[in-house]
Amino acid sequence: MPDWSLIFTATVFVVAGMVKGLIGLGLPTIAMGTLALVMSPLQAAALLVVPSLLTNIWQALAGPFFVAVLRRLWPMLFSVCIGTWAGMGFMAQGRDRLGHELLGMALAAYAVSGLLELRPRIDPKHAWLAGPAVGAVTGLITAATGVFVIPAVPYLQAIGMEKDELVQALGLSFTVSTLALSVNLAFVGAIDTGVLQSSAWATVLAVLGMLLGQVIRSRLPLAAFRRCFFGGLLLLGVYQLVRAVI
Repeated sequence: MPDWSLIFTATVFVVAGMVKGLIGLGLPTIAMGTLALVMSPLQAAALLVVPSLLTNIWQALAGPFFVAVLRRLWPMLFSVCIGTWAGMGFMAQGRDRLGHELLGMALAAYAVSGLLELRPRIDPKHAWLAGPAVGAVTGLITAATGVFVIPAVPYLQAIGMEKDELVQALGLSFTVSTLALSVNLAFVGAIDTGVLQSSAWATVLAVLGMLLGQVIRSRLPLAAFRRCFFGGLLLLGVYQLVRAVI
């Protein structure tokens, strides 16, 4: 008899990787919510460490914008770490439901604004102040939910990043978030050798999905990419809300 839980988990990582390859995010959002059907949030977050870290490093380095993005975003990235560590223990204490509800509402609202082409902008003169605040809030949400999308993604678009630069910036931001979250997971004992071995196998599946998603993205014009990006965010937001309620 096939082990349906393993087949289910493998499918989750392929699909989540494909979404990430297409729009630059979605791996932890999809995987955390879906894997919670067969394991605890702490187990799901620990399983995601290696695939999330490696796919995000790959995404961050795959393009010509890495150095420029790092110089521009380092205050936000530093605050992401501080916010994540300040929320250490949130996930273990079962505070993730409210976090998922808030995350789902924020994702859906942001996606709708994007589909309606409402384009909030942050003056570069104010980015030095907004970046750290955005990073700190993103870190707290990461600590509670294992998902590091809001408000970092809207902020990156508000400062004028588009398509390939945006995808590379997302990769860098998510790499830092994954490393910071790994510290939290290690502190509560959620990471061990067995989990890392399973996480390594999950990485292979996520990479296969990500390659497929990247092929699709490379053939999309900017307008189609924007529709896919915000449409994907809307689906992720609705999914988070439904999961939190049910």
